[in-house]
Amino acid sequence: MIKIAPSILSADFADLRREIQRIDTADYVHVDVMDGMFVPNITIGAPVVKSLRPTTSLPLDVHLMIQQPIRYVEQFCDAGADIVTCHVESDSEENIHEALRLIHAKGKKAGVVIKPKTPASAVLPFIHEVELILVMTVEPGFGGQKFMADMMPKVQQVRSYIDAMNPTCELEVDGGVDPETCKICIASGANVLVAGSSVYGAPDIAQRIAALRG
Repeated sequence: MIKIAPSILSADFADLRREIQRIDTADYVHVDVMDGMFVPNITIGAPVVKSLRPTTSLPLDVHLMIQQPIRYVEQFCDAGADIVTCHVESDSEENIHEALRLIHAKGKKAGVVIKPKTPASAVLPFIHEVELILVMTVEPGFGGQKFMADMMPKVQQVRSYIDAMNPTCELEVDGGVDPETCKICIASGANVLVAGSSVYGAPDIAQRIAALRG
């Protein structure tokens, strides 16, 4: 089954409760956390995640675009995140392993993320420790960017790693996903699709979520 994770980065931040209720036919709520250092933008932190938790029964998929996520993963777990993902580029390999361990110690699912210029092989040191791998199909940091179709061979490579070494792991893509690009993402092996402006900019959100499932 294809899962849809609308990104609240494209929602109306003046009324996030309503905006999350509008995506109640989705599978996850994707929460983009940016620190202004790892990426050139600042969004939200653990207090906002805590305030979002009572507004939905959907799992909160928290994508940490921050330097040294080991410092904060426990806070996000305590705030109500169900899945916490860390960029492999954001710290040493040793510290990413420890961050994943801390997430699991809190009883949550853990994942790793790779940016467009990072090779698929960068996920291999972590593949047995994660429930989700996220491949970025835009440069992280801003919503509304154009989909990078040249990332599909990387998605296919990560899918082959997952199938061989961790078949229950989910494969997520994030960036420029719409009713057309979703088809090649699914064909390349992704089973979780993050979509922001495509969902929140649609006249009928439930209909758009259904269309994104392919």
